Amino acid sequence: MNLIWFSAREARALQFNLAHPAVLAILGVLVLGILGTAFALGVKLGERTGKRINQTHATAAFNGALDDEKREIEELRAKLKDRVDAMALRLGTINAHILRLNALGKRLADMAKINNREFNFDAEPATGGPESDGEGVSAQIPDLNEMLDSTERRVELRDAQLNALENVILVRKLNEEIQPEGRPVHQGFISSYFGQRQDPFTGEEAIHKGVDFAGNLGDEVVAVAAGVVTWAGVQPGYGKLVEISHGNGLVTRYAHNQRALVNVGDTVTRGEPIALMGSSGRSTGPHVHFEVLRNGRQVDPLTFIGH
Repeated sequence: MNLIWFSAREARALQFNLAHPAVLAILGVLVLGILGTAFALGVKLGERTGKRINQTHATAAFNGALDDEKREIEELRAKLKDRVDAMALRLGTINAHILRLNALGKRLADMAKINNREFNFDAEPATGGPESDGEGVSAQIPDLNEMLDSTERRVELRDAQLNALENVILVRKLNEEIQPEGRPVHQGFISSYFGQRQDPFTGEEAIHKGVDFAGNLGDEVVAVAAGVVTWAGVQPGYGKLVEISHGNGLVTRYAHNQRALVNVGDTVTRGEPIALMGSSGRSTGPHVHFEVLRNGRQVDPLTFIGH
């Protein structure tokens, strides 16, 4: 097979024999070059496509990991909010306990008659001290749960201590209230003392087991201590009698009354009117016969009356 090439410029024809070995070699080289170039271009195109695919997979994986981290952050945020709410609730409970302790402290200070300048529960206690010359220790992040637990334990301990102190003060105050003290009348004078005397009716020596306070008909007779009324009625020799039990074996009697102002079972306080002065029973005039009994035996009321 021959290939004839005509050149108009040179006015001649060129003839190529395609079956010639040199021509076949050149054609083979051209074909191989074209195929090699196509193969190289295909490889590069495949690499670029692969990179794009890998980048797409990497982006998808990154987005998935980012979504997972966002979910974890939201879960942590929710857990943190729950813990903060729980701590806020515990702090509110502690604050309520502290307010109660402050109120209890004020009440105890009043009961014990302590100067409020010594224990001022409305102000923070003063603190201070010289500045340290050495290097300070850096503050560490505290364990909030441990701090709250410790604070709650201290508050509960103080609460128990103050409650115990309140009970002691109340018992002491109650003992003071039920201890007979003072005069059974607001006004008047002692007309007869405890002990040996002449009987006003017979003139003979007799034991007077109480103290008489003379006054006016209808004057108030008052309790000398807190207690419970165990008798309010007529008693031979005593006339209209009021008897009060104060506990610890102590009993007081108020005799010769015009009328009683209390009934059996009533609870009375110190200074409370319990009867009106009269002259009932074995009496020569308006007065109150006042007795103090300890474990069933009359004792001298002057020990309890004072001045």
